[in-house]
Amino acid sequence: MEHVQFTQDLLDFLTHSPTPWHAVRQMTKRLDDAGFTALDERDEWQLKKGRRYYVVRNGSSLVAFQAGQGDPLESGIRMVGAHTDSPCLKIKPNPEIRRKGFFQLGVEVYGGALLNPWFDRDLSLAGRVSYLDRQGQVRDTLVDFHKPVAFIPSLAIHLDREANSNRSVNAQTDLPPVLMQAPEEDPISFAELLGKQIAADQGIEVTKVLGYELSLYDTQPPGLVGLNDEFIAAARLDNLLSCHIGLQALIDTSNDQPALLVCNDHEEVGSMSAEGAQGPFLSSVLDRWCGAEHRGRIIARSMMVSADNAHGVHPNFIDKHDENHGPLLNQGPVIKVNHNQRYATNSRSASLYRYISDELGLPSQTFVVRSDMGCGSTIGPLTAGNLGVTTLDIGVPQFGMHSIREMVGVEDGFTLYQVLKAFMQRPEVN
Repeated sequence: MEHVQFTQDLLDFLTHSPTPWHAVRQMTKRLDDAGFTALDERDEWQLKKGRRYYVVRNGSSLVAFQAGQGDPLESGIRMVGAHTDSPCLKIKPNPEIRRKGFFQLGVEVYGGALLNPWFDRDLSLAGRVSYLDRQGQVRDTLVDFHKPVAFIPSLAIHLDREANSNRSVNAQTDLPPVLMQAPEEDPISFAELLGKQIAADQGIEVTKVLGYELSLYDTQPPGLVGLNDEFIAAARLDNLLSCHIGLQALIDTSNDQPALLVCNDHEEVGSMSAEGAQGPFLSSVLDRWCGAEHRGRIIARSMMVSADNAHGVHPNFIDKHDENHGPLLNQGPVIKVNHNQRYATNSRSASLYRYISDELGLPSQTFVVRSDMGCGSTIGPLTAGNLGVTTLDIGVPQFGMHSIREMVGVEDGFTLYQVLKAFMQRPEVN
């Protein structure tokens, strides 16, 4: 794949992936087009060498793999992991707030969101809705309002003179967005509004909305920024960028070696769920593919690359980084190291990545957090701990992590794609 096409496909993927469910739907479409076969966890699997498969759990997590031409017992499996979720504002189950003629929605903060950037944005709604149809069947559908339907207005500086020096955000009282104007005695519910949206968009007659998992998102599309178009600005780059990189690398491999991509939901809230990295999804797929009795031997020959974005050096806040470990945008993917095991990188996994990267003539960098600051984490240590697999934590450097809009260098994602594609084709990894 060429650089320009890779970037355009990324922007298209981000545009159509406002939630984890939409992201997984986009990924399955691309896998279908590439000849992968969908599997159902409820069915018996008949897997064949040389074939490629994928399985989805909860609609928001995905494992895609190629069986390869050889025996995983001899070659191991080349694994890449990422996550589909991003910090955001989710709609509460009983969200209706009616005040002074305004219809607002109660929201819950999902993950470690940077809250101030959510104000004064054109927001829309998307997610999954469960409903009762005319035949009395409970069904699910994905919803996207597409257009701006909500707004969280800032309080004017005239009414908050310390807004620029001492502003804090109360998630309960400051964040409910304005959805429309409506009399306080208007009995319409948010669920009824959802039913009307589904009918208008999809032609489905909804008897009753039974439940939903919906979030707000910024309607500003992703795009190239910078005088020389050297940056990408978008929502949810953490971590849909890594999902796109891993997916494209798997699709474009030669299919000679056993390889796998896992994209888990719920990383931003600890990964403890049926479809999260602390859950059994990946290990269940591996057992059904390779046989539980062989998994230990296969894992001993395998390696996982956990791809999740890294903190690039912000030019206005240089002192937030260790002076010898400050990644720069457009200078290569970042090997993430933490000896307290917040990252799973060890010298062996880092060395293999550097070796492949050097072979391709591509750059790489290293990140270690300042010794007087706390360190974030990824699905890397969780997957390594669950499976016992040698793991590398790596990511594209970015600005504005966990903001409503983030920024990365246009070169780094394509560089990581090239290395991961080569990694998935290597005869030996461990």
